[in-house]
Amino acid sequence: MNHQKHRAYWQDNITLIRNLLFVWALVSIILSIIFVQPLNTVRFFGVPLGFWMAQQGSILVFVGLIFVYAGQMDKIERKHNLRD
Repeated sequence: MNHQKHRAYWQDNITLIRNLLFVWALVSIILSIIFVQPLNTVRFFGVPLGFWMAQQGSILVFVGLIFVYAGQMDKIERKHNLRD
């Protein structure tokens, strides 16, 4: 792989990671810490939503982001001819 193709691959990879980290930070910091009080006025499965997001929601989002990352990396690798 030449230098320009290598750089393009890593640029796509870093952009994907940055975007996924932004989503994770949004869910885990903004929803679970900053907006916990307003979210606690809503009940979710009998539990305040802010509490649920801090305890379970952010973890489930993180696991979902792992699957999104795997799928998107597959596309990026095919785009850069790194997969069969």
